[in-house]
Amino acid sequence: MTYTILVINVGSSSLKFSVFGIQGKRLNLIFKGGIEGIGTNPHFTAKDAQGTVLTNRNWESKIHGDGHGNALKTLQEWLRKHQSGVSLRAVGHRVVHGGPEKSEPAIIDDTLLATLESIVPLMPLHLPHNLTAIRAVAQIHPKIPQVACFDTAFHNGHPKVVDCFGLPQELYKNGVRRYGFHGISYEYITRTLKKIAPSLAAGRIVVAHLGSGASMCAIKNGRSIDTTMGFSALDGLPMGTRCGSLDPGVLLYLIQEHGMAPDTVEELLYQKSGLLGLSGISNDLRDLLSSNQTAAKEAIDYFVYRVGKELGSLTAALGGLDGLIFTAGIGENSNEIRKRVCEDAAWLGIELDNVANEQNQVCISSRGTSPSVWIIPTDEEHMIALHTLNCLES
Repeated sequence: MTYTILVINVGSSSLKFSVFGIQGKRLNLIFKGGIEGIGTNPHFTAKDAQGTVLTNRNWESKIHGDGHGNALKTLQEWLRKHQSGVSLRAVGHRVVHGGPEKSEPAIIDDTLLATLESIVPLMPLHLPHNLTAIRAVAQIHPKIPQVACFDTAFHNGHPKVVDCFGLPQELYKNGVRRYGFHGISYEYITRTLKKIAPSLAAGRIVVAHLGSGASMCAIKNGRSIDTTMGFSALDGLPMGTRCGSLDPGVLLYLIQEHGMAPDTVEELLYQKSGLLGLSGISNDLRDLLSSNQTAAKEAIDYFVYRVGKELGSLTAALGGLDGLIFTAGIGENSNEIRKRVCEDAAWLGIELDNVANEQNQVCISSRGTSPSVWIIPTDEEHMIALHTLNCLES
């Protein structure tokens, strides 16, 4: 009998999953896939560990349902057909927010569920989907333990001066503070760096998690010192459709002078801004890089400028820089963006090896130079599976 861990990573309209086989303290990927377009036009894909496509299909919402709960039922039916001689040991979830207290993964029970319900106002567009997934799994597998891995946990423990805003203290006590996100990704990168460059892992690094959602994190000796995302996942860098840092006076102006309702402002900031809003073309950087339109170039210029600006700010927070790590979709795959960021950061002593960068090698800085520059693919699902296994053992 093979025992497995199912990892679920739920977004507002998507559900990513991975299945890992347990061999002692080792985890081996068996399946990986996802369901996109939940609520509109669901599309289900799944691959085995070698990348062979096992399923690639749409289904009609009217027949199969279009909510997250129905997506999980569809996934469960697929897993039942494709796994024989396999027993599910536990389910690990990426939970986007753990509030001010959660700094470690935790077994999900009624008390934790009540806590997560109470902080839904902190992340109203994401946390309800996490809760839906947890409850759906509990209905399908009532006796299987579930583990919550919090995207905010890696940043928990910052000094108050890092996390507070220039607002009345009462608001800080009520949870209005900087939390930071992408923590599971940063933890995975930190863990990997300890294996491939242990001396650097003990130093001062900035990790650039550049994707459709983007942020950066200053890490010293494996611990988060500061990060670009704050109270919400809107803060910091411009993203695919999210605005990034914004003068709050802009919001007052839009509400008072343009009569925008809160829902309209929310849609503007989350869905219509960032690369999409700046370019008017696409939220996908690949589309912008291949475009010859001026607006596409300007959107890319803004993105690169903001990455460089945040790199300088995080270097100041660290008191210096020993290494820069690129990760996530853009960071791992766009040699053009990496090149431009590193050229702009020459003032820090960064010197890029152009051949290594074009070949997507692990270390892409010139030999013997400091700060060094690296490409390390992230794997949030593997990190969640590891935490889930550890929670079961403890």
